[in-house]
Amino acid sequence: MSSNHISFFGKLTISMAIMVTISNFLVQYPVNYFGLSAILTYGAFSYPITFLITDLANRQYGKTNARKVVYVGFFLGVILTLFFSTNFKDLISVRIAIGSGTAFLMAQLLDIQVFDRLRKRAWFIAPLTSSLLGSFVDTTLFFFIAFYKTELPWISLATGDFFVKILMALIMLIPFRIFLKKIRNESSISAKIN
Repeated sequence: MSSNHISFFGKLTISMAIMVTISNFLVQYPVNYFGLSAILTYGAFSYPITFLITDLANRQYGKTNARKVVYVGFFLGVILTLFFSTNFKDLISVRIAIGSGTAFLMAQLLDIQVFDRLRKRAWFIAPLTSSLLGSFVDTTLFFFIAFYKTELPWISLATGDFFVKILMALIMLIPFRIFLKKIRNESSISAKIN
């Protein structure tokens, strides 16, 4: 890997940790506009960016290095979440941390496998399919672990969350395509130099 690739890899890893932390914080807050408080949290808008990060790492470096981005991002994200967002006196806050970690790892590792199997198809098939499947697994596991048998309307929150993640998966195709072109341009320049 050249220094540019290591730098991009590092940026992806740091971005992953930041997005995990932000999402874990934002999932505690329902959207209080347009009557959405029972079906949507702000975490639904930030979390899908983690799939973009994973898919870019997978496209550029392959599934082994994409897993490294996920593991390092997960580790840093959990530490930051525990430090900034977890109130250990509040059981829900602890359940959010546990649910987030479990759901994140399962969903991201699934995303990597699905993306890798579909990588040779049209440019949008792999990121869209892997993000949708990963989002479904993430949403189901997270809301069940974090909120099952609480007074929160966790099923409606999970449903609203998943529908926003579908929308965000579609929107994330735009930056994926932009980064994909940039990655290809840098790869062709690097190949000409070598």
